[in-house]
Amino acid sequence: MDTRPIGVFDSGVGGLTVVKQIMKVMPHENIIYFGDTARVPYGTKSKEAVTKYSKQNVRFLLSKDVKAIIVACNTASSNSLDELRATFDVPIFGVVVPGVEEALRATKNKKIGVIGTQGTVRSGAYERMICEQDSEMQVFTKACPLFVPLAEEGWTDNEVSRQAAKNYLTDLVATGIDSLVLGCTHYPLLKRCIGTTVGDAIKLVDPAKATAKRVMHFLGERGMLNESEEVGEKQFYLSDSTDTFKFVCQKALKHGYQPEIIDIEKY
Repeated sequence: MDTRPIGVFDSGVGGLTVVKQIMKVMPHENIIYFGDTARVPYGTKSKEAVTKYSKQNVRFLLSKDVKAIIVACNTASSNSLDELRATFDVPIFGVVVPGVEEALRATKNKKIGVIGTQGTVRSGAYERMICEQDSEMQVFTKACPLFVPLAEEGWTDNEVSRQAAKNYLTDLVATGIDSLVLGCTHYPLLKRCIGTTVGDAIKLVDPAKATAKRVMHFLGERGMLNESEEVGEKQFYLSDSTDTFKFVCQKALKHGYQPEIIDIEKY
C-alpha cells in the first residue's frame, strides 16, 4: 500500500476533467493538482517552452512527494513526455496513448477525427500512434485553439462556443469520421456543445477515462494503490489566480475546492 498522492498537472484548469476520472476509479487516492494558469495556453507555445514548463511542473509535484504523475495536458504529452521520463525517476503518464487505444476501440469504419491545440496537432502524435497500431486507419486532425480560452472563460455551451464548434468541426464531420478524440483536457468541458455540433453518429472519445484506468492498473500491479477506506484528500495549486477554477471545479468535480497560488518559476 502507498498512501502518497498522485500528482496531476495541466496548462490550466482543463486537467480537472482528469481529476474527475481519477476520483471515479480510485476514490481513495490522495491527489495533488497543479494548473499553470499563469502560462496557459501551452498549445501555442514552442516544444522547447512546453518542455521547460513541464519540467518545472514535475519538480513542483515531486516536492509534494507524489508517487506518480499524470501529464493531463495533450500538448505536453505529445511534445515532452519522453524527455520528462528520461529526466525524472517517477512513473509519468501521458494522455495520448490511452486516448489512442480508446479511439481504436471506438471506431467501426477506421476513420478517426482528432481535435486538439495547435501544439498537439503539430506534433502528429495521435496520427502516428494510431497508424502504428493499424495502417488502414484514416486520421483527420483539426486544431481548435479557441476552445481552451472558451473553457477557461467558462463559455462552454453558449452562442460563441457553438459558433466556434461549427466553424471548426463542419469540415471534419464531412470526412465521414465515426469517432472524435477530444485531444485536449479542456475539451470535455465543451462536450455538450461539441456533441451537438457533430451529431449522435460520431462517438466522442475522452482520453481522461482511459488514462485514469491505466494508472489504476499500473499502481495495482505494483501494490501502490491507497487501500485506505477514507475518501482521498485533494489539494489544488495554481500559478495565477483565476475565477474559472471555481466554475470548473463545480462543473467537473461538484465541489468548490480552494486553490493555493504558488510561484512555479522557483522550480
